[in-house]
Amino acid sequence: MKVKCLIIDDEPLAINVIKKHLESFDNFEVLFTCNNAVEAFNLLAQNTIDLVFMDINMPKINGIEFIRNLKDPPMIIVTTAYREYAVESFELDVVDYLVKPISFKRLMKAVHKVTRIINDKLESEGGKSTLTSEESTKRRESYIFVKVNKKMVKIYFDDILYVESLKDYVSIKTIYEDYITHFNLSAITKLLPKHLFIRIHRSYTIALNKVKVVDGNCIQISDKMLPIGRNFVKDAKSIILNGFEN
Repeated sequence: MKVKCLIIDDEPLAINVIKKHLESFDNFEVLFTCNNAVEAFNLLAQNTIDLVFMDINMPKINGIEFIRNLKDPPMIIVTTAYREYAVESFELDVVDYLVKPISFKRLMKAVHKVTRIINDKLESEGGKSTLTSEESTKRRESYIFVKVNKKMVKIYFDDILYVESLKDYVSIKTIYEDYITHFNLSAITKLLPKHLFIRIHRSYTIALNKVKVVDGNCIQISDKMLPIGRNFVKDAKSIILNGFEN
């Protein structure tokens, strides 16, 4: 299933940035772009659109009024240079609020949020998820509960970027946020699937599929460069690079 997208923005550069970011996600397809809300109304009336990326300050009708006038709105992600409309936008049930300039990392978080909303809705209705049935089963089974601020929090393995040691605690860095929990790194690493995670340093365990760059004895995950420790370098680089080759 493709998530059909419409981008509304009066700045061509802003449209191109979102289009370029979305090219990295196979399940997202930009069907239309336009530069004003009036044209967007017509496109929505004549086509099935799942997700709208929408600027706030536009000619003729601004983004807030546009949302208010939609009778059966699709999912909407606001993209704007202004922070002051965030509360009003979320009161209108937008999925996310992205402040320009929009980084790939920030848009990725929004895309994952949309995917979860769609999958949860379709699975509850017995429909076909954007994931295959096998992938959906793995997704439901692939998580860990950790205690964060006296609450048990579910963290999906696929959302984890890396885990950083903080002596008697660890910080679990995910694509959404960071979670600090009372574990040492060795203990938490044993709870993570060996085919998905590897320890690369006395302070770091990483998700193999989140590695973007290997540069000497360092790896890049998201926008963070992490060192590979001397005691780990041979095995870690072999596993990481073989994974890339496969």
